[in-house]
Amino acid sequence: MKRTTKISSAVIKRLPRYRRYLYELKRKGVEKISSKEFSEIIGYTASQIRQDLNNFGGFGQQGYGYSVSGLYNEISGILGLDKDYKMVVVGAGNLGTAIGNYIASYKGGFNMYAAFDIKEELIGKEMNGYKILDNDNLVDYVEENNIDIGIICVNKENAQAIADRLTFAGVKGIWNFAPVDLEVPDWVAIENVHLSDSLHSLAYHIKDIEKSKIKIEKNAKKGSE
Repeated sequence: MKRTTKISSAVIKRLPRYRRYLYELKRKGVEKISSKEFSEIIGYTASQIRQDLNNFGGFGQQGYGYSVSGLYNEISGILGLDKDYKMVVVGAGNLGTAIGNYIASYKGGFNMYAAFDIKEELIGKEMNGYKILDNDNLVDYVEENNIDIGIICVNKENAQAIADRLTFAGVKGIWNFAPVDLEVPDWVAIENVHLSDSLHSLAYHIKDIEKSKIKIEKNAKKGSE
């Protein structure tokens, strides 16, 4: 089905969750599921699920629902998870090490090739099957190994320069953990991950739940008077 409209980022962000739940259903031996049944498991409305999937053709059958395995494979293809990706991480500090090791142990087509840093005491060390190399060799390494994705875990002052070097070297995408929004050419995909934003959102939800509890307690107290 040819798409003439751009898919919203909100829909794209829901697709990995659909895929994750479908994987669990598939693992449990579930062969088919209706949008209503899926909504009860995943927490989105049945209408939302149908609307999201209709952006890509629908995939369901009237009176049957969705093939769990078939829908899982379709969403994998939509997300580009039907191929492997070569990755490097720039910045081998605590965060870079954690992200790099996560990717190295992740069984999903994302493969860690190397880490890069400027600290002499780190260069040459091996971590989880990949080496930490000198930042000076970043461009050459990315070009020679056809690296697809660069992970940025440096401070915000140096992040844009690293993104520029990765872009020049030919990466297709950048996963940015530096606390700054980076600019890249249109032909390079970027995902800016602001951990503080997520933490602040969590704080809001905690506060909101506390307010709701206080309100319920006040109403209960009034009702007992």
